[in-house]
Amino acid sequence: MTRTGNGRHSRDDVAREALRILDDYGLPDLTMRRLAAALEVQPSALYWHFPSKQSLLAELSDRIVTQHPEPTSRDSDWSEQVAARAFALRDALLAYRDGAEVVASTLALGLGSTAARDRLSTAVAAGGFDDVTVRRATTTLLHFILGHVSHEQQRMQYDSLGVREETADPGDDTPGAEFAFGVALLVGGLESSRQGDPGRAGSRSLEA
Repeated sequence: MTRTGNGRHSRDDVAREALRILDDYGLPDLTMRRLAAALEVQPSALYWHFPSKQSLLAELSDRIVTQHPEPTSRDSDWSEQVAARAFALRDALLAYRDGAEVVASTLALGLGSTAARDRLSTAVAAGGFDDVTVRRATTTLLHFILGHVSHEQQRMQYDSLGVREETADPGDDTPGAEFAFGVALLVGGLESSRQGDPGRAGSRSLEA
C-alpha cells in the first residue's frame, strides 16, 4: 500500500482497503473507524479524501459498477444488448459482498456516477423508443437488477451461515435462470408496448 509524499495514504489506497473490508465483513461492518484502523491512521485522516462515509460509498459504488467492461457488440439486437448489459451489471454486483446494497443506497442518495443507468439506457434506446419510455424502462430494469441481486446476496449470506432451512425443490430455477426470465419478461413487455400509445409506451397513466 502506497503513501503520498506527505505521509498520507492515497485516495486509491483508501478505496481499495474499503472494498476489501466490504468483501470480507459486509456493509454493516464497513465503518470509518475500522477502515482507519486497517490503514493505521486516525479516522479524521480519511476525511482528507472522502468528506463523509456517503462519499466513500459513492466511490465504491462506481468501482463496483465499472469493474466489468461494457459489452461492445453493436451488431446484436437491442433486446440482446439489454440482456448482456443487465448480466454484466449483475456480475459486477455479485463480485463484492453487499455490492447491490452499496450501489442501491448510493443511487437513492443521488451520489456517484450514472454509469450503470447510462449503459442500460443506451441499450434500451437502441430499440427506437421515445425518451420517456427509455427513461422509465431503464429505471424499472435497474430496480429489478438491484432488487434481484440484493435478494440473491442475502440468500448466499444466510446459506453460508446455515441460517436458511433446506426447502428448495430440485426443480427450482437457479438464480441465473430466474434473473434471465425477469429480464426477458421486462424486455418482452417493452416490445409489446409498441402496440399502444407511443407516448405512454410500457406504462399506464397514474394520474387521478
